[in-house]
Amino acid sequence: MSPQMKLTAVALDCPDPQALAAFYQRATGLDPHPESNSDFAGLTGEDGVLIGFQRVKDYRAPVWPGQIMPQQFHLDFKVDDLEAAEAMLLELGAAKPEHQPGGDRWRVFTDPAGHPFCVVRG
Repeated sequence: MSPQMKLTAVALDCPDPQALAAFYQRATGLDPHPESNSDFAGLTGEDGVLIGFQRVKDYRAPVWPGQIMPQQFHLDFKVDDLEAAEAMLLELGAAKPEHQPGGDRWRVFTDPAGHPFCVVRG
């Protein structure tokens, strides 16, 4: 029998962990992790999963949809109202790339550090 694995954390490289954590906190309402500092900031949900943001020297943002600097991974968030979520995210500092492959089902955004993420109609 294989050991069961449970996801406990996802960490994103970035140039400014505190700023990126603040963006995602305002977007999701997740709670700040108490051990955040200048090189690492985290947010936790009710289920205990941590989204971490770690400082990387000479950080280079991924490029969407190109592959000069591949995205390597992305986060998906479910929302009830896609249009309202888009307005909020743009106001918080997200960008909406021109290339949008999801039609009316999902939208691609980039966070202030350039990581692509999707907002999915739930």
